[in-house]
Amino acid sequence: MSATKYRIDRRRALGLLGGGLAGSLLPVPGARVLAQSLDKVSYLTNWRAQAEHGGFYYAVANGLYKKHGIECDLRMGGPQQNPSQMLLGGRVDMIMSNSFEAINYAKEGIPFLCIGSIFQKDPQVLISHPNVGNDSLAALKGKPILIAAGGRNSYWPFLKAKYGFSDDQVRPYTFNMAPFLADKAVSQQGFLSSEPYAIMKAGVTPVVHLLADSGYEAYNTTVNVGRKMVEEKREVVQRFMTATLEGWAEYVKGGPGNAAADALILRDNPDMDQDKINYALKVMNERGIVRSGDAVKLGIGAMTDERWAHFYETMTEAGVFPKGVDVKRAYSLDFVNKGIGA
Repeated sequence: MSATKYRIDRRRALGLLGGGLAGSLLPVPGARVLAQSLDKVSYLTNWRAQAEHGGFYYAVANGLYKKHGIECDLRMGGPQQNPSQMLLGGRVDMIMSNSFEAINYAKEGIPFLCIGSIFQKDPQVLISHPNVGNDSLAALKGKPILIAAGGRNSYWPFLKAKYGFSDDQVRPYTFNMAPFLADKAVSQQGFLSSEPYAIMKAGVTPVVHLLADSGYEAYNTTVNVGRKMVEEKREVVQRFMTATLEGWAEYVKGGPGNAAADALILRDNPDMDQDKINYALKVMNERGIVRSGDAVKLGIGAMTDERWAHFYETMTEAGVFPKGVDVKRAYSLDFVNKGIGA
């Protein structure tokens, strides 16, 4: 074979091979091409890793973010972190927060907003001793309650307005259970899946008053983000939210994928243990923290105009917010209410 003919035949062969390869690499309609780069999104939680963040860890550990083309930089919060400052300073794309902060964005004209709420019920509780007549929130009127500074500016005004509580009931809460355990007349604040667990470990079966079951409508464990990102990377934001909601839909089921998620939680937070994770998931499911209310029909992460408006009105009447805030500037419903996990 001449050198010229060899080159011609080789080119034809390569051309045929190249055409075959090109055809084999054409994407299947509706599927993402695995070789393409992932879009990076950073999300900062509000505290150290725990079951209350489980759906995010599930989506990381079980590849849901990658399935949706997202490389999720899931960052653990803690006592040395200020998520709000990090979001406002552009050091993180999104943060875990609540409806109070989102309404403050609108009040101050800051270009940030809430785009989904994992918790339909805020896990804030008041905790009392059993068998002392403190079996309802109304029964706590006039009695000493340990409240931290943050609570005095959020749920405490709600309790004052609804139950007639007064500031002279308040005692400082330092996140130490000893004063509560030492005095049966005292109640204290807590988080549904945290302080009651510690109190039970200390030998007391507490009465747990979930404020959300008494009309406290704050959204919690939200996804807050800058308007610029929503406007410029809307499709990326949607894929992040979809993967997150799918992660939560699976995590609350308690299936086999939870083992990988819990392993990441335990890795990030050495002070956590599996027993506490199991307890937290159990009580979150029992009390409908993730799957209740609007989420039953609209899917996990659900929010509605009606609830935002009513929460703003209730807390304005309680003196938390000024009148005249355009509450619709605090949130967007574009990325939720799609039936995921309904």
